[in-house]
Formats: sequence, C-alpha cells, structure tokens
Amino acid sequence: MTSDGAAPRVALPDPGAVALSALFWKVAPAIPIVGLFALWQILSASGAFNPYLMPEVPAVFRRVALELVNGEFLLNAGATLYRALAGFLIAAALAVTIGIAMARIRIVHWFFDPILSVGFPMPKVAFLPVFMLWFGAYDASKITLIAFASFFAIAVNTVAGTQGVDRHLVWSARSLGASERKILWTVILPAALPQILTGFQIALPLAMIVTIVTEMLMGGVGLGGAMIRAQRFADSIGVFSGIVQIGFTGFVVIFTMRWLRRRLLSWHEEAKR
Repeated sequence: MTSDGAAPRVALPDPGAVALSALFWKVAPAIPIVGLFALWQILSASGAFNPYLMPEVPAVFRRVALELVNGEFLLNAGATLYRALAGFLIAAALAVTIGIAMARIRIVHWFFDPILSVGFPMPKVAFLPVFMLWFGAYDASKITLIAFASFFAIAVNTVAGTQGVDRHLVWSARSLGASERKILWTVILPAALPQILTGFQIALPLAMIVTIVTEMLMGGVGLGGAMIRAQRFADSIGVFSGIVQIGFTGFVVIFTMRWLRRRLLSWHEEAKR
C-alpha cells in the first residue's frame, strides 16, 4: 500500500517487447545453422580452400534445388525413408513386446537380458556382411540391419519404463478386478509410454544413420547411394549437396518424432513444461 492508501501500481510488460521476445525464441534454433552456413561461405569464398574441396554455398544450394525440381531428391529421400521407417517399425513392434515381457516375466528377462547387455554397445554395421549373405544385396538385408540396430535402444528403454511403473497402480487395478490384459493396456503401457518414446527418439536417428551407411556401402537408390556416386565421379558439389539433403531429411524425421511425442503425451505432465 502507498502512503495515501492506494494499491501500488504494477508495471506491465510492453506487448511489443513480449511479441518480439517470443519471435526471437521461435527462430533461435535456426541461428546456429545459419551461422554454420555463413562460416562455410566465408571460408569457401576466402580462397583459403580449393573450390573442389569446399564449394561455395550458393552452388550447393543450386544443386539441391535442381534435384528437388527434377524429382531426384524426392526419389532418393523416399527410398531412404522407406528403408529407415520399415526397419524402425519392425524393431519397435518386436522391442516393445519383448521389453514388456522381460519386465513382467522372469524367465523372459533371464533369456534376453544377456543378449541386450552384449548387443546394445556392439557396432551393428559389422553384421552387414552376414545379412548380405543371408538376405542378398537388396532391401531385405538393409531393412534387417536397420531393424537390428534399432531394436536394442527401444528394448532397453521399454524394460526400464515398464519396471518403473508404480506397483501401487497395478495392485489397485487388480484389487478392482481388472484382468492382466486390462492392466497392461490401461495402466502399464500409459505409465511406461514416456520411456518407450524416449527409446523411439534414440532409435529413429540410429535407423537413419544405419540406412545412409548401408546405402553408401551397397549402392542403389537413396540419399547415401547418391552421395557415394557423386564421390566416385569426383562431383564435390554433389557430395556437399548430399550432406545438405541428408541433414534436412534427418531434421524432418526428428521434428516429426518430437511432434508425435507431444501428441501422444498430451495428457502427461511433461506436456505442460
């Protein structure tokens, strides 16, 4: 209270400043990327590097635009995303099922726990020659390797999420007469979903990385195959264009996964942060 008994005045923030601050934080994530491209252009235009080793940014973006217009980028990105998502979805279905079973059935945990412990840190690309012998040199071996590489991160997070479910919730559901299937779908899966989705967010970029590597090693249509073809023909602009295309495609995949997580966890407390 002031000396004359009136309530003190509170200074309200300027609406224009608030709007400007909100706009800044929306575009802030793009600042490092823009800065990276600016540094790239400065270095390439300075003459400190051979133009073949570091082409200028406008030349690379002209190539990206050309391949976007003629459909080559969409064809390659579609093939890469098809392999990555096919392998990821196969891994997700198997890993979530096995992970929940490991957390709830002792003998399943006894069998799979050593496999996860050994396989999780192992470089999965080392199995590519084996899968090529078993499944041939086409998409079957690539998708199998992608599923194999994605499986472990999802399974480990599913086990951790399921084991972390509050037992009082399960006991309460049982005391109310809920069947085991009802408990699984209405208690365990919703409670473990944040951790399972964390496994998805780890495994999906891994699936993209393994897809690009297998395409580079085995060739064929795809972003990795296009990039390695450009390297073989000494097309440095094509190589850097491939890097930009892979980065953009990976960003779209990761952004989509984040959006999906927010949608699936709209009821969860993390959505309020």
